[in-house]
Amino acid sequence: MSQNIFFNNNGPFKLNILFPKQSNSKTKIKDIKTLDKAEKFDLTFFDSLDYKNSAEKTKASCCITKESLKKYIPTTCEVITVKSVLFELAKVVSKFYPSADLDYPDNSLKKPNKSKYPGVKFGNNVLIGNNVKIGKSTLIGCNTIIEKNVSIGKSCVIGSQIMIKNSILGNNVVIQDGSKIGLKGFGFIPLKEKNLRIAHIGKVILEDNVEIGASCTIDRGSIGDTVIGKNTFLDNQVHMAHNVKVGKNCMIAGQVGFAGSSTLGDNVSIGGQAGISGHLKIGNNVKIGGGSGVVKDIPDNTTVMGYPAVPLKEFLKKN
Repeated sequence: MSQNIFFNNNGPFKLNILFPKQSNSKTKIKDIKTLDKAEKFDLTFFDSLDYKNSAEKTKASCCITKESLKKYIPTTCEVITVKSVLFELAKVVSKFYPSADLDYPDNSLKKPNKSKYPGVKFGNNVLIGNNVKIGKSTLIGCNTIIEKNVSIGKSCVIGSQIMIKNSILGNNVVIQDGSKIGLKGFGFIPLKEKNLRIAHIGKVILEDNVEIGASCTIDRGSIGDTVIGKNTFLDNQVHMAHNVKVGKNCMIAGQVGFAGSSTLGDNVSIGGQAGISGHLKIGNNVKIGGGSGVVKDIPDNTTVMGYPAVPLKEFLKKN
């Protein structure tokens, strides 16, 4: 079972403590994972038929879900049925990971001890947290902050005035000035009196040869991770929300926005100022025109444009 290196886990908790009204079980739950990543003694959640295949195969010991969806959960997994899956999930995550509710300041930040980072060049006023790993031949620009437990590979170029936290970077990664990587995403549940924040316990993974343009924001995952695949390039001012997964060799132009939990295949090209709604699947070799609004899944080898985005031939006929 992989350990969360960025947030302290207060578990395990017995199921009858977590859900006193729904369970008498004394099974100890050690962690919270997505359906596909969960293992024995993990808790997971299932809130949409879009994830039915993963639900049917989950190895979790317990799953929070709705009455209408519980039939898809394996008999080896105890089911906790609730009215609002995300509301109950948010409460449980806060018990396991109270430090993830907000982006608390990293009190371990200090000037880098250059003897610990041979072959790394630092600009002025750089601050580094505890247990940060930086590979050789990496450049770190001025006024950049790298918080605790972050890992950066070899031959990376990290610009100035950048914040990196809760993230793992591969080799030859470029991040241009002003970008923010690994901050908490826009996750909350609207209530009558106030909004309930959902803690984000995931991380950001930037694979080898990724380039992030200036003033981009890449949110960390809520329960899973936000991942950008090898050799994918982002232009300036791109926003990527929690849990987004981008494949290899993708090209994303300026001011594109991604809502949470959408997945892109390999070799995807997106024109400037396009918007991608949440929980969508964009196939391989897809091209999305500038200014388009994508509100449904797109199959492989498709070119779309417009709002809502439609196949290019259909768009041209209408316009």
